[in-house]
Amino acid sequence: MTTSKFYITLCCFFSLQIWLQAQAPLPKFMTEAEVQLVEKGLYTPPSNNATLAPPPGPVRVPAEWEEMDAVIIVWEGFSSILAQITAALKDEVEVIIVSPNINSTKNYLDNQGIDYSENVSFYDLPSNSIWVRDYGPNSAYLIENNELVWIDWIYNRPRYQDDQIPQLLGAERGVAVYETATAPEDLVNTGGNFMADGLGKGFSSDLVLDENGANNQFGESNHDEEAVDAIMQTYMGIEQYIKMEALPYDLIHHIDMHMKIVDEETILVGEYPEGVADGPQIEANIQYILDQFTTSYGRPFNIKRIPMPPGPSNNYPNFGDDYRTYANALFANKTIIVPTYEEKYDTTALRIWEEVMPGYNVVGIDCNDIIPLSGALHCITKEVAAENPVTINMMTHPEWCMNESIQLQASVTAFEAISSVDLHYKTSQMSDWEVQSMTLNAENLYEANLDALELDDVLQYFIRVETEGGKIMNRPLPGEAGPRSTNIVNCAPVSTYELDFSALEIFPNPASAITCVAPHIMSTQAVSIELLDIRGAKVLDIYQGKIASTDKKFFFDASLLDAGNYVLKIQTADQTVTEQVVVVH
Repeated sequence: MTTSKFYITLCCFFSLQIWLQAQAPLPKFMTEAEVQLVEKGLYTPPSNNATLAPPPGPVRVPAEWEEMDAVIIVWEGFSSILAQITAALKDEVEVIIVSPNINSTKNYLDNQGIDYSENVSFYDLPSNSIWVRDYGPNSAYLIENNELVWIDWIYNRPRYQDDQIPQLLGAERGVAVYETATAPEDLVNTGGNFMADGLGKGFSSDLVLDENGANNQFGESNHDEEAVDAIMQTYMGIEQYIKMEALPYDLIHHIDMHMKIVDEETILVGEYPEGVADGPQIEANIQYILDQFTTSYGRPFNIKRIPMPPGPSNNYPNFGDDYRTYANALFANKTIIVPTYEEKYDTTALRIWEEVMPGYNVVGIDCNDIIPLSGALHCITKEVAAENPVTINMMTHPEWCMNESIQLQASVTAFEAISSVDLHYKTSQMSDWEVQSMTLNAENLYEANLDALELDDVLQYFIRVETEGGKIMNRPLPGEAGPRSTNIVNCAPVSTYELDFSALEIFPNPASAITCVAPHIMSTQAVSIELLDIRGAKVLDIYQGKIASTDKKFFFDASLLDAGNYVLKIQTADQTVTEQVVVVH
């Protein structure tokens, strides 16, 4: 390229960058101007040459539900939402605010009555957009000493200032940053399309393969799946990288728009009405996971459901309406912030979140303004893992057989010596918590054994770890406010199918929008769930098929029905049970 052509190209590049900056706010997807910038070869991702080598030794990327020190937000539009995030999280973690105008940001917080004098930090760094989830730093630990480092992928957007934030913020905070920027270990990836279980298992859509393959527009190399997996193993400690087919109506193909890994064995999945929008592909992807993979404990994943509500025009994305989601939520230690849209839908979703994560402070934040740009709360936040972590991993035990002693195990690691690991437990027959010291039986593996419990008893428990430096950590994090629960059941073979209809829940009831039907299932059997009018005529098929899960939830949209009284009918080969449902508008 001649000198004159070089300067013309450079001028075009910076002119477009200035123009893009003026078009606020930028959506999560690329604008047409940005597409042109990339297709014409006028954009090259920055390489700060800070730390290009891989991290020294093996690393572990923590799960989002683990202990964290801070949450990063970038003040680029949507001040009301960002202020609410700050207010909801600042007593839980440090809120790191990157702002192009710190005084203006502080004035806004002052006007909202939000105190930022403690646990809120401001950094004057240039930025292009609010979507820090995708370009922000990824927390990881050097396994040898639990040192916190940041991993910086190549960002898949032509947003030069966004792409530099991990390096600049890392320098400000004294955190080592390792870039996947130079061949043969250059890797394009985005935070909204990645989740991990904290034990070496990662999840993405196959967007990560497309953006590193033959049509790669941002990295230097063309990587096949094996090469992508190798880079993720080296930089992120991902031993098994699960990739699902991208969804047809999710424009950005990021998994955080429809699913959330909530513990080592549980995935919360957005559910559409049958055959609607991305529903069929979501179901196919979940079935792929169940058929091909197990948890890091070698057991099937536990799938929880949460409805995907219609948009403001009462349509779904396949009819051009907003891609509303309740899965795009953020953990911040004992607080979870969840996007909300309309009370008639939000009530059910927030209740499901509270059931899935008992004891957590679940805070709804209105995201109607931002969701048309294809993102919500998870997309505009980035967690920073704890610098001195105490990590507790354990299996879930939803049921335990009567007449069998109960064995509970937990893997515990910490940045300093551990002084105690205790099991706190009680049953439905006990009024107070009992404490039992757990025994170290193998490397990092602690165990406690309890006597057998009676049928229909319920065991509640949590684990508390204290280090020699005095740090205390619970798992689950809320401790006695949100313990794990284990039902004591009869594991002897039964000849007939049973449903415990005393535990049947319909909520909300009276109903006006998305309504949840939650029967308690005792064993696998074909089940029919229908809604009838008061004359007994069927008005809605809710479910037809086999049920195996103990807490499967089903949904129907009451807003599509006329107001009045209805009857929910659940039928198996051996039983028929009905329950009244009231629909109001």
